Amino acid sequence: MTARRIVVAAAALVAVAVLALYVLDATIWAPVEVGTDAPVAPTLAAVATDADALDATGATEPSAAAGTTGEAAPAAAGEVRTYRLDPARSEARYEVGETFFDGNRFVVAVGRTKGVAGEIRIDPSNPAASQVGEIVVDISQLTSDKERRDNFIRRNALMSSQFPEARFAVGSIDGFPADPAMDTPLAFSMTGDLTVKDVTKATTWAVTTTLTADALTGTATTTVKMSDFGIGPIEIPMLATEDDVLIAFDFVAVPVE
Repeated sequence: MTARRIVVAAAALVAVAVLALYVLDATIWAPVEVGTDAPVAPTLAAVATDADALDATGATEPSAAAGTTGEAAPAAAGEVRTYRLDPARSEARYEVGETFFDGNRFVVAVGRTKGVAGEIRIDPSNPAASQVGEIVVDISQLTSDKERRDNFIRRNALMSSQFPEARFAVGSIDGFPADPAMDTPLAFSMTGDLTVKDVTKATTWAVTTTLTADALTGTATTTVKMSDFGIGPIEIPMLATEDDVLIAFDFVAVPVE
């Protein structure tokens, strides 16, 4: 009789577990439609050059040498140049620790997206005049190795089905070399406002970047607390996450024609 009760209780627990999984699949883990288009970031205002001033007065004719092939002309030494993020070669990602209650397993979850946009202007002759435009990331496109995790984040944590874009507006750049050299890694910090969902917080990023003749490449990283943005830490029946999240941005920007 006792054994029969144990079997019945075990069967009931299994049924409850199956029902719970069904409910979770139909609610917090339910698939969310995700767009594939790249986000659009504000463009930096064009910088007037001496040649532009001459063209405006009719003193000279515009040169047809650059831009006729569909490619940006090589930058002259000391020339101010605007670079645009290349989504095909750039990536934003998060890394956060997760503890599964089943066996108390710890893993680091990583989500990635190539939905990035933004512009950067470099003035080699006057580095202090260089600019970083607003960086926009489509966080609804973040994808990890677990579809259920992605669906939960889109529907509940980041609510990226409602707030698909995270934005970073630069306020200040510190430690940028006074005399940056081409083809040489540079390290500095960048502080500004990060907006996720409907929350904006000041964040500071560690940046390394290298400027070559045909591209601007680098990595920017920061650590934020999920609780500061109202997105966690996440606690659901099967796991719990840490509060700290590493955000990294590997970028390649190419000259604007």
